[in-house]
Amino acid sequence: MTTYVEHVTELCNDALTRYHDLEESASYYDASHRLKAIGIAVPEPMRCLTAAIGWPRMYVDSIEERLDIEGFRLGDNMESIERLKQWWQANDLDEESGLAHLDALVYGRSFVTVGSPGPGDPEGIPVIRVESPLNMFVDVDPRTKLVTRAVRVYKNPNNEAEHWATLYLPNETVPLTFKNGNWQVDGDIIKHNLGVVPVVPITNRERLSDRHGTSEITPELRSFTDAASRVMMNMQAASELMAVPQRVLFGVDANQLAPNGSPAEVLNSYLAQMLAFSETEGKVQQFQAAELMNFVNVLQELAKHVASYTGLPPQYLSFSSENPASAEAIKSSEARLVKKAERKGRLFGGAWERVMRLAVLIMDGSVPPEMNLLEIVLRDPSTPTYASKADAATKMYAAGQGVIPKEQARIDMGYTAEQRAAMKDMDAEDRDDLKKLADILKPPAPTAPNSPGNTTRSTAGSSA
Repeated sequence: MTTYVEHVTELCNDALTRYHDLEESASYYDASHRLKAIGIAVPEPMRCLTAAIGWPRMYVDSIEERLDIEGFRLGDNMESIERLKQWWQANDLDEESGLAHLDALVYGRSFVTVGSPGPGDPEGIPVIRVESPLNMFVDVDPRTKLVTRAVRVYKNPNNEAEHWATLYLPNETVPLTFKNGNWQVDGDIIKHNLGVVPVVPITNRERLSDRHGTSEITPELRSFTDAASRVMMNMQAASELMAVPQRVLFGVDANQLAPNGSPAEVLNSYLAQMLAFSETEGKVQQFQAAELMNFVNVLQELAKHVASYTGLPPQYLSFSSENPASAEAIKSSEARLVKKAERKGRLFGGAWERVMRLAVLIMDGSVPPEMNLLEIVLRDPSTPTYASKADAATKMYAAGQGVIPKEQARIDMGYTAEQRAAMKDMDAEDRDDLKKLADILKPPAPTAPNSPGNTTRSTAGSSA
């Protein structure tokens, strides 16, 4: 039987084999990656001019910015939905979910842990935390796609040489400490007996053969980023050496360039706008400045390749070969990016659904069958204008005669559940006001001919 220390050691050793790839992905996102091949014709002192190209960050952020979770949907079970929303807000997951999505896109995966509330936590609310793949390592069953074991490692803030770890197993959670070169159990072992590891991975670009996921910063994007960095560096080197017109002086003594003839003074005089010499045989010739448009053309070509691989619209990469695009053209250019964001939202949403079901299991001891129908509500990843959304919702609703009810029209407009609830109250108040107004304006009912309040005598009675 594998011991706790063996579990942690095996997971940490496996993580070390992947750590370099994770750090390299982060360096491309942060634009801090150092090129392996800088430039053949660039002198050694000028290799510090390497430019940072932010295409990976632009691409990843463009996807993450479109992955906003607005709430949950579970049929008409509003009581369960309100409970899940309370848990979501109490754990700051409006903000933390975006961080989990960003790490999943950059590194290929991130993780979410779920635990029962501790002594200092709000009562009745599970503790849901997002974790970076830099300090959490897991094993995943390829058949069930469930985590079989996981460990979270972090440094002791008071002693950098000491590390802490939390080992997650299907029926227990174990705290450990790394001291004197060995892991050892340090603290009380929590016997939760859930039958599952309380860790849910959020994976990006997952494949059947690789359940760990891969970075959204693909090899082709990295190669084009490196190429653009080299082009920018070469352009800077050319601008330093040849972008300023060079002048050659014939028949002029160097001492006439500067009184003292020091190299610094000679150079300053040479760079001056006006030169005057007394030598009658002196001549000046000027070379034409180097043209840098060849570098610009190469950068634009690289940007077009990046756009074709990533689906980023041309205006995101600051190039366009056409006239200013209309609103419909801009929307059409974002079609691939929107579709990619929808696909990412569906995959990441499935992970968050498992997180909330795991939270219900921890708090209630079991998961009701209807929780399997839980859905994550994502904000529309496209960028329609407010006027176009209002026009579409109005036509679909058509004053109660269309194909959707009023509530769905408000959902399509992007109003939150709280805003829609307030609107329902306003609708009820409006109906009450209209009913009161109708009662006021309603004409009095006609009285019967022989009623006591009617003083008009009938014709028949008068003749009698």
